[in-house]
Amino acid sequence: MEVEDCMSSGGEDYYCSDRDSLDDALENEDSDSQWAPPKGSSSKVITKESLLAAQREDLRRVMELLSLREHHARTLLIHYRWDVEKIFAVLVEKGKIRLFTEAGLPMLESHVPDSSVSTSTMMCDICMEDLPSSEKTKMDCGHCFCNNCWTEHFVVKINEGQSRRIRCMAHKCFAICDEAIIRNLVSKRHPDLAEKFDRFLLESYIEDNKMVKWCPSTPHCGNAIRVEEDEFCEVECSCGNQFCFSCLCEAHSPCSCAMWALWTKKCRDESETVNWITVHTKPCPKCHKPVEKNGGCNLVSCICGQAFCWLCGGATGRDHTWSNITGHSCGRYKEDREKKSERAKRDLYRYMHYHNRYKAHTDSFKQESRLKETIRDKVAVLESKDSQLRDFSWVTNGLYRLFRSRRSLSYSYPFAFYMFGDELFNDEMTKEDLEIKQHLFEDQQQQLETNVEKLSKFIEEPFDQYPDDRIMDIRMQVINLSVITDTLCKKMYECIETDLLGSLQFGIHNIAPYYSKGIEKATELTVSWAAKSCNADKRQKLAEPTNGGMSESDGASGSGSSEESGFSSQQKRARKDGFGEGMFDLNLPADVIDRN
Repeated sequence: MEVEDCMSSGGEDYYCSDRDSLDDALENEDSDSQWAPPKGSSSKVITKESLLAAQREDLRRVMELLSLREHHARTLLIHYRWDVEKIFAVLVEKGKIRLFTEAGLPMLESHVPDSSVSTSTMMCDICMEDLPSSEKTKMDCGHCFCNNCWTEHFVVKINEGQSRRIRCMAHKCFAICDEAIIRNLVSKRHPDLAEKFDRFLLESYIEDNKMVKWCPSTPHCGNAIRVEEDEFCEVECSCGNQFCFSCLCEAHSPCSCAMWALWTKKCRDESETVNWITVHTKPCPKCHKPVEKNGGCNLVSCICGQAFCWLCGGATGRDHTWSNITGHSCGRYKEDREKKSERAKRDLYRYMHYHNRYKAHTDSFKQESRLKETIRDKVAVLESKDSQLRDFSWVTNGLYRLFRSRRSLSYSYPFAFYMFGDELFNDEMTKEDLEIKQHLFEDQQQQLETNVEKLSKFIEEPFDQYPDDRIMDIRMQVINLSVITDTLCKKMYECIETDLLGSLQFGIHNIAPYYSKGIEKATELTVSWAAKSCNADKRQKLAEPTNGGMSESDGASGSGSSEESGFSSQQKRARKDGFGEGMFDLNLPADVIDRN
């Protein structure tokens, strides 16, 4: 088996099958359903082309359950952050009236626009002008104003970034305006703002949905990731970027998001530099600049010319003898100052201990990531020889196990720094319990570290220069160490989730679960055939203009062509600049897609 084929599937399944003994060695791994990822990918990649299709799924569920029009269903979903299950729960718990009222929907069973043309004039309550009724628009809530006032209101709200929930202009009216009316009125004067309004509505599926987030890749790949179950997870986008779905930082399990944020800030800012200055320098009593002692005499001098005592930091003269400084005595013990200095020194050494080990394993991970090409070359050399060994999947399996274990090991040090420090959990556990749990965790961490280093040593062996019997010994060592490191990773995660974080009173620290096969790679959300065929039909059909948010043509005949219908410049057209290059049209009713 070619090592390239095995590596190419690393994102989905790190383990290929070694027919002889790898199946037996990893039998306990495959049977462990608690740690194995789900067979079907629980995360989906939403591309520009499939964004509208993903949105349609939730819209259709709400429309069918509550018999709503599309813009009412969208208003509900945006209010409840696209959580369909929460909408169902509120409906059962509070009823339909409360459900609609809280979301800003009027309780109207149906809304049929008045198609009769009236010649009478009516006064707009906003601009106080008498206008014919044909130049006024009535919303679902019953409030009616002139089109000019509505348009200006919509333009202001869109420019303010409130496109997703534009409220009625009437005083103390919290009803959400019909998106079709907004689009129709705004597009007549500001087509660019109508495009912006459509884009905001489309992106609300990502911006307002806690289970969907943009991929944080740089430069941005344009994809979004949707998870189905737990938002505390690590995913891999189709662009190859691996990240924590909860905080959108790099994958940092078993370190929680809060711990990782503190750790990155601590490593980035100058807090530890300040600690070093506190330990190794004294401030000048005149200019207050830090002064480092470079000799044995306790009478030091600052660059500003001020002399002071190194022991107490007090200003002195320059005259001194072998035993003391003239006119100065600081033999009295000052407890507070000594305690502060000792604590700063202890905190600095503790931070250096964890940071050095975190940095060492991170550097090792970067160096080991370059082994892919080296292993390919080694396997190519062995395949060119007349060797009895033909299956080298054990090398790739061990390499990916090394990547996964090394990464977990490196992030376990920031976790330990905060878990067993005084910054976060000082009041959660007694000192004795914390010490016992620290010893338990460090024992498991040390075992994992030892076996990871062994695995790294065997994988880096120049086995392409060894005879077959030596290669077989290395092969068995790599297989055994792969299983051992995987088991130790599981135990370390179980210790963290159950014994450490599970015993805390406030469960604000959650970590992504450990999977033997690595971070799950999200699969692309498929666009249904109906949605694609609908867009093909759109090129041949004329989209009827909306009247009060309702499509007046329910059944379209397939005989008319675009040339016969005659497209005008004011009619709706598919957006070509934002998502899918005109593949979808947000103006198209969902029932048309269903019928197709």
